[in-house]
Amino acid sequence: MDMSRHFSVRALLRFTLPSISMMIFTSIYGIVDGLFVSNFAGKTAFAAVNLIMPFIMILGTLGFMMGSGGSALVSHTRGRGRGELADRYFSMIVYVTLGAGIALAVVGALVMRPVAQLLGASGEMLELSVLYGRILMVSLPAFMLQYAFQAFASTAGRPRLGLYVTLAAGLANMSLDILFVGVLGRGVAGAAWATVVSELVGGLVPLAWFARPNPSFLRLGRPAGDPAALGRACVNGSSEMMAAISISVVSIIYNLQLLRFIGQDGVAAYGTVMYVSMIFTAIFEGFCMGSAPLMSFQHGAANDVEKRSLMRRSLAIITITGAFMMVASQLLAHPLAFIFAGYDTRLMQLTETAFRIFSLSFLSVGVGMYGSSLFTALGNGLVSAALAAGRTLGLEVCSVLLLPTLIGPVGIWSSIIVAETIAALVVLVLIRTLGPRYGLVGRRSGQAGPQTAPVLTAATPTTEPALD
Repeated sequence: MDMSRHFSVRALLRFTLPSISMMIFTSIYGIVDGLFVSNFAGKTAFAAVNLIMPFIMILGTLGFMMGSGGSALVSHTRGRGRGELADRYFSMIVYVTLGAGIALAVVGALVMRPVAQLLGASGEMLELSVLYGRILMVSLPAFMLQYAFQAFASTAGRPRLGLYVTLAAGLANMSLDILFVGVLGRGVAGAAWATVVSELVGGLVPLAWFARPNPSFLRLGRPAGDPAALGRACVNGSSEMMAAISISVVSIIYNLQLLRFIGQDGVAAYGTVMYVSMIFTAIFEGFCMGSAPLMSFQHGAANDVEKRSLMRRSLAIITITGAFMMVASQLLAHPLAFIFAGYDTRLMQLTETAFRIFSLSFLSVGVGMYGSSLFTALGNGLVSAALAAGRTLGLEVCSVLLLPTLIGPVGIWSSIIVAETIAALVVLVLIRTLGPRYGLVGRRSGQAGPQTAPVLTAATPTTEPALD
């Protein structure tokens, strides 16, 4: 799909649908891991996986940074009509991501045990956490590439590529979960190896696809030797990395508070809430991932009218979707809790209560996500990173530490509501105050459309600027 065209609501949804579907399916096959571990290996194994997972996600966050920051850099470069340079930037980002993934996998395997102990694991939970984490280090480089390629698929004008690869990886993971965990009874180790195979599929298949001649806007080849451009991409994408790190750090704090106020059942219940909520928030994540390259392209083409159109339509879609998600989550709370914890009545009731409270945040969480994605697409990584850190490390950490002391365990589940509501209001204020700088707020001079501002072509003489 031509990224220079005018995007109506229908066209915008059509362009972002593959990314949304991709993120939903990624969440679903992640849920299958938890479902099988919980029902076939027990709640101790389930709690062990949830305890160590935030650390594994922290190691993989560089893939988020490279994908989002690199996508903005490449889209901006293409918007200025410099396709060959965009290919070289793309190749540079991919090779750096792969090399960093290998190094982080080695470090992660070495420190897995002391980290698990620091997170509060002991006895059987400690051994299961270390086993699961070390096995997943085998595929960490591919995991990082998978997230980077998910962002680049839309940038390459092939958003369905990411969906197809994710479907293949997800089917592999679910099939192997059934075999390793359900049939062979391999428990945590079986779930880990199923995840390893799926991540290898998700990271290596697109690597091979982009390396061959293909009818897309990007091709893997000779990288650019441009440390300054790499640095700009890293700074700009730091918001997405910060968001991922923040979520993991918040998960760690949640687990520590739950162990303190409720115990092991609290960690297991939180795991279920997070697995299920991933499906709902995946809709927002997929939309932001799919729409960001469009904003970056129009920013590079200096088409302010189309940028305003994209932002307004995006905020409307996110707001309406959030309301529907909140209602659906209330209706599905009991059956979802039963699927994960029906074998334990107390755990099931705790999970259902937690999810009913937690899901009220869906009304505002999408706006906060979109705000961070918007400023990344516009090249302002500092504002984007501040938003990402403020939502989680700032607001949510303060809430989860303070509210339980005031209103008890229910305060743990309510923390995200307070944090996301404040974050959404901050995003709207930032759009209002910083919008004129980027052409997002201003007098409307005509109807949005490709005729209102010419898209720069390869014939347009330009000099590659910083992305701010």
